[in-house]
Amino acid sequence: MENNITTRPSAPLPALSRLAAATLALALAACGGSGAGTPGATTPVDPVSKLSQAATLGEKIFSDASLSASGKQSCASCHNPANAHAQSDSLAVQLGGPNGDVQGFRASPSLRYLDLNPAFFFAKDGTPTGGINRDGRAASLAEQAARPFLAPHEMANASKADVVARVKSTAYAGQFRAVFGAAIFDNPEQAFGRITFALQQYQKEDPAFHPYDSKYDLFLAGKAKLDEAELRGLALFNNPTKGNCAACHTSTRGADGAPPLFTDFSFDNLGVPRNPRIAATLDPAYFDLGLCGPDRTDLADRADLCGAFKVPTLRNVATRKVFFHNGAFTDLTEVTRFYVRRDTHPEEWYPLGADGQVDKFNDLPPQYRRYVNVAEVPYNRQPGMAPAMSESEIGDVVKFLGTLTDGYTAH
Repeated sequence: MENNITTRPSAPLPALSRLAAATLALALAACGGSGAGTPGATTPVDPVSKLSQAATLGEKIFSDASLSASGKQSCASCHNPANAHAQSDSLAVQLGGPNGDVQGFRASPSLRYLDLNPAFFFAKDGTPTGGINRDGRAASLAEQAARPFLAPHEMANASKADVVARVKSTAYAGQFRAVFGAAIFDNPEQAFGRITFALQQYQKEDPAFHPYDSKYDLFLAGKAKLDEAELRGLALFNNPTKGNCAACHTSTRGADGAPPLFTDFSFDNLGVPRNPRIAATLDPAYFDLGLCGPDRTDLADRADLCGAFKVPTLRNVATRKVFFHNGAFTDLTEVTRFYVRRDTHPEEWYPLGADGQVDKFNDLPPQYRRYVNVAEVPYNRQPGMAPAMSESEIGDVVKFLGTLTDGYTAH
């Protein structure tokens, strides 16, 4: 439900297993090199952790705050394993920088269930699909891992060489040399590539990033039962005239029997309200336009994509502290209500403009507001019309979404 351009791929995506293999192959090739000690070669598996040695290094790097300019921020700071690898607080966007006081621009997404995410592409019908980050600009987990190290509002290192120097001074530097070569630190560019590769392998190999052990997974396997409210919520979730959530957040197994990821990897322009808790929004000229900027620049001339953001997986959505790219919502029931009532009761979400009218879709410049999704259910409504779902039905959908949380134990 959270974040799709109104068209859908006319043909199913390739088998995820093939996409995953292709993505990994591209990542391996991008790292360069061959032979023992390089990402192009198979690294030995640690008999204790069951991870490759590269992934074991990635696990250490992921939680190492010494790799930031402040010495207090790691990947795990914004992607806490104890909170489904998402943020643990309700800040709209996280703080970083050399002193830990620089505000970012987008809410931190969960890193779970990204291992099968394809690189960005346009489907045959023109639907933008895939990629990592909220604007899909990263082609792989390794590419995604690079930016936080260098972003001024995140770990804030001045250069790749600075990151490498920090790794060189860690207790696991010897292990890094053993895996990637004795002279690896002599070439900062290459060493930085190994750092991000190790993080990618950790996310791909560690089952904690994709356990598929929610109540819904057990339900699909015939090992758990959904209660009446959860079953009603599932029916509403799938119903194309009610929640219609499954139009973007696929809820059924794949053709190969793979469990659902609850995303079709596409993008949607939902017209989410502007969030004044983000300092950048104090500038009336500032807008985050997703696919067409400001972070992504290759699609800047595609006005029809301005305001579109990645459709995330809904797995673990009930554990999230904030929702949407700008963290405008902090409550899952309120998020679900927004989907249902955005167009029938816009005054509940948007301020009044200077003309006294509701300033609908106020986080987009006026010229881009016509690209907001108003065609699909439940958005195809007008003020005065009945919402697609009642309050009790909204509650049932939220109950169902709670079954997507990892770590369920059947009683």
